[in-house]
Amino acid sequence: MRMSAMKLSATAALAVSALVLSGCAAGASDDDTPVSLRMTVWTSNEDQLAMFDEIADAYIADHPEVKSITFDPLDFESYTTTLTTQLAGGNPPDMAWVLENAAPDFVSSGALVPLDDTLEATKGYDLDDLSPSATELWTDADGQLAAYPFSTSPFVVFANDDLLAAAGQPTAAQLQADGRWNWESISEVGSAVNATTGKAGFVVRDFDYTQWDYLSTVWGGWGAEPWSKDGATCTMDSPEMVDAFTFLHDAAFTAKSMPGPGTAADFFAGEAAFTVTQISRASLLGESGIQNWELAPLPEGPDGDYSIVGQAGVGALAQAEHPEQSAEFIAYFTNPENSAKLAQYFPPARTSQLDAATLSAANPVLTEEQLGDIVVPAIENGEVRPSHTGSAEIQQEVRSALDALWVADADVEGTLGDVCAAIDPLLEQ
Repeated sequence: MRMSAMKLSATAALAVSALVLSGCAAGASDDDTPVSLRMTVWTSNEDQLAMFDEIADAYIADHPEVKSITFDPLDFESYTTTLTTQLAGGNPPDMAWVLENAAPDFVSSGALVPLDDTLEATKGYDLDDLSPSATELWTDADGQLAAYPFSTSPFVVFANDDLLAAAGQPTAAQLQADGRWNWESISEVGSAVNATTGKAGFVVRDFDYTQWDYLSTVWGGWGAEPWSKDGATCTMDSPEMVDAFTFLHDAAFTAKSMPGPGTAADFFAGEAAFTVTQISRASLLGESGIQNWELAPLPEGPDGDYSIVGQAGVGALAQAEHPEQSAEFIAYFTNPENSAKLAQYFPPARTSQLDAATLSAANPVLTEEQLGDIVVPAIENGEVRPSHTGSAEIQQEVRSALDALWVADADVEGTLGDVCAAIDPLLEQ
């Protein structure tokens, strides 16, 4: 579905933000009245929100200049659109989580307050502890950190061994031991699970035939990329991408190892044998009812081993009324102590905390062995999900062009060529 009259792209909204900044940016209040701060987030998880409130309460207790800090959950799918609408409408939050695919727009527009000076002035912060690979996407043209990457979460595979056993199929561990942990085997096993039990084989969580960039967790195995390294040329029609999408199309329409369009399957409700998702979803396992599950890296593709990470940054909005107080709270929210707490759900950007022992202390669901063998290497070596300036327009154009792919008799190569024809003008801007 394409937006028409109500269309408000991230680029347009952030351009409004930059224009405001160049003229009548609000800035901090001159009086000593305690301020109220608001941070938009996309989580509605009660445990996560309770942790945020605990951190905020501790900060407020030592900072009388801040009266309250509110965490405002927005719907994940429309998060960036809602955030940019608030910016354009003159009602920006003081702080916001930002998805990696929107990072180039937020960072390049000047919509975020540079954080370096505040972080360096914070006692015990240790800015040098932040991994350069984790901060790269969030650093502006002047070398300033525009947002702190509070979550660098690798994509992994969770496997339901109970469902695999019910279908008479090998477990994830057996597939790995046999040297068969690859996409071809996952599809074969998933097809058998679907034929035997009626449940799904593998699910790329959050894809849902709308969020196409989540398929980077699959096409990375073919060595495919959506555009050139400099971002100027579409490569969605490359031979590697054609092969990857041919695999996905066959999985959906021929092998039926992957749910087809209009069909939903939730791994954590016991409806799929495998799911590709971020490690932060491990918190759902406790409520899933799945007795026997395994954690595994992304399956090998024709191009070999690979890993993909999703990132999220938190920044202070320069257009808001209290940018200075917001930057100072972000410094507290992400200091070493609170970073270790947040690691229970959001893998940290701090190199000192990227070890199995630290992550295990914060995340009781996963074993130290799983974290050391799978999670830490994936964070250290993973490629970040695709991002580009003008991401909202690009997302819409790719999604619309890919609609022709999700039918049984699709022309995969021709459709991907149409994708490039649609987005090449946007990439060149």
